[in-house]
Amino acid sequence: MRTSVIFAVWRKEITEVMRDRRALVTTLLIPTVVMPLIMFGFGFIMAKVTGKARAEIATVLVLGAENAPELVETLRANPKLSLQAESADWRTRIADKKLRAVLDIPANFAELTQSSKECPPVKIYHYEGEMRSGFAQGELRRVLADYRDKLVARQLSERNLPATLIKPYEIKSENVAPPEKVGGNAIGGIIPYVLILFCLTGALYPAIDLTAGEKERGTLETVLSSPVSRLELALGKLLTVLTAALTTVFCSLLSMGGSFLVAGVIMADKFKGTGLAPGASMGGIPNFIAPSGLLAIFFLALPLAIFFSALLLALALNARTTKEAQSTCSPLIVVTIMPAMMGMMPGVELNTLFSLVPILNLALVSKELISGVWHWNYILLTFFSSLAYSAAAIALCVRQFNRETVLFRT
Repeated sequence: MRTSVIFAVWRKEITEVMRDRRALVTTLLIPTVVMPLIMFGFGFIMAKVTGKARAEIATVLVLGAENAPELVETLRANPKLSLQAESADWRTRIADKKLRAVLDIPANFAELTQSSKECPPVKIYHYEGEMRSGFAQGELRRVLADYRDKLVARQLSERNLPATLIKPYEIKSENVAPPEKVGGNAIGGIIPYVLILFCLTGALYPAIDLTAGEKERGTLETVLSSPVSRLELALGKLLTVLTAALTTVFCSLLSMGGSFLVAGVIMADKFKGTGLAPGASMGGIPNFIAPSGLLAIFFLALPLAIFFSALLLALALNARTTKEAQSTCSPLIVVTIMPAMMGMMPGVELNTLFSLVPILNLALVSKELISGVWHWNYILLTFFSSLAYSAAAIALCVRQFNRETVLFRT
């Protein structure tokens, strides 16, 4: 095996990939642009939609309004609520999103609350899962809670009893976790998911073009007639696909890191003085993810990128055309997404067994690294197990390149 020949094949293939605009878009543009769009584009749209829905006046209907005139007046005085006339088809109106929620006040509500002998149930009818109905339900609950506290305070005052009788202590919460752990716990599952997906998609197009694409163009025979062994050819093409995959991963990590830093600066400025801003690292740059974790993830992604590159080359080489290769390799995206999504599920924690499961191990380790947690035993187990899977994929790829029936399958 001649290293110089392998790199000669790599330089030749890289030159052709760089001339292909579609490959450049897949490798550079998409991973660089997608994360800022997700962070700022979709985030801005969601915030805009949610803020607009929250600011809208909620249309609610009160059943049995005559049973609690004081409570109804409190509801009318609330600027966030608009009381509608009572109608028999209120269930249909909620389902049709014409009515946000309905408050049902039982009979003798005023008398029962004054007597303190019975606790009358007040029911809120709403549209489960509908955002605007959820906001209306939340506002009704807040008004009802305030009105209940007002009744309790009044009854205690009438009996010359202190308010602390029913509220002997207050409950307060304080976060003691470092900012990077809080940020890693919140977004730690998303980063490895995107990373793994980009690692696969970055290798997908070059792998198809260097195998089935060459068969269609009729250039594979020309390459095989040159003084290059099958092993050197396979490793040269593998190195090319690996370069594309790692470039995609690097661009996505760089884009994610920049997006999170910019988002952190915006959040710190927006919540300045409120006590809600994320922690700041040296230089005033918000540090709600561990930068060293992002660097470690890139090195851990190396064996996975080799695995994807070799496997995609082996699969695409079996195809006669690029269309057939796309049909063969595309299901691998679904297979890859499943373990990557498992890493985002609550309760799925890193352990010895999961450190041996491909793709899932990187997803779980990455989530810990982003939080600033370094489990070296799991990290090394993940790295070396991924190397073992990569070696098996390389062996399969080289074997495919040594089979005449595969190379000249037309």
